Amino acid sequence: VALLTMPIPMKEMNFFFQPIVPWLANVEIGFLPALLAAGLISAFLGVLIGAPVLRLTDDYLAIATLGFAEIIRVVFTNTQSLTNGALGLKGIPNFTNTWWSWGTAFVTIWCVSFLIRGSYGKAFRAIREDEVAAQAMGINLFKHKVLSFAFGSFFAGVAGGLLASLLGTIDPNMFRITLTFNILLIVVLGGLGRITGTVISAVVVTVMMEALRFLDESINLGFIQLPGIPGMRMVVFSIILILVVLLRREGLMTRLKGREASYAEN
Repeated sequence: VALLTMPIPMKEMNFFFQPIVPWLANVEIGFLPALLAAGLISAFLGVLIGAPVLRLTDDYLAIATLGFAEIIRVVFTNTQSLTNGALGLKGIPNFTNTWWSWGTAFVTIWCVSFLIRGSYGKAFRAIREDEVAAQAMGINLFKHKVLSFAFGSFFAGVAGGLLASLLGTIDPNMFRITLTFNILLIVVLGGLGRITGTVISAVVVTVMMEALRFLDESINLGFIQLPGIPGMRMVVFSIILILVVLLRREGLMTRLKGREASYAEN
């Protein structure tokens, strides 16, 4: 989105070390087409990466996915003529506002809900619960895994475009393993396959990330000043993730729904 919407003079200012690739140098399109292009390109890359990776299962799949994420970050950091390397891109046009952010969020939730209620969603749930049983029922595991990977990659690309337009600057260091950990924490807290839980946990985690910033800074109690510990905030989140995995593997929202069901029965 940044490269497609950025004015040509601003591209020349960003790429002063090494010129931008010729096929992007004179391109400047509207925000909505750029956002859709970002989603489609991300979906295409998701299929390319998912084709070899999604044949793995369980822990091997998770390790391979994290490995590819780090490989992509390193490649983008060293691709000076495409991403401006570690310097990143600055002066990105500010198109993102409250309407774009919330509107895209609601559209995403609606699309995911619509997908889950359909035949593909039932196949996804069957694969999640038991791959062997799903395959015995005639479900093409590889096809549905690649489809889910592409679907998620599309919305990840759209979200990245909104983020770049909101901040006005972007660089590869913003997408380190910490960001992946935060997203994983949101999914685990909300419960796998639970849209409502994921939305609520996303709000809770985001608020907690901002509220716990004081742990990384020194705290003045008047009579004593406690030194801040950089990274302490992430330690707290790590402990929360470990506790949820050990004590409530299905996610926190599962317990709430279970209580609602028991009250209804009584």
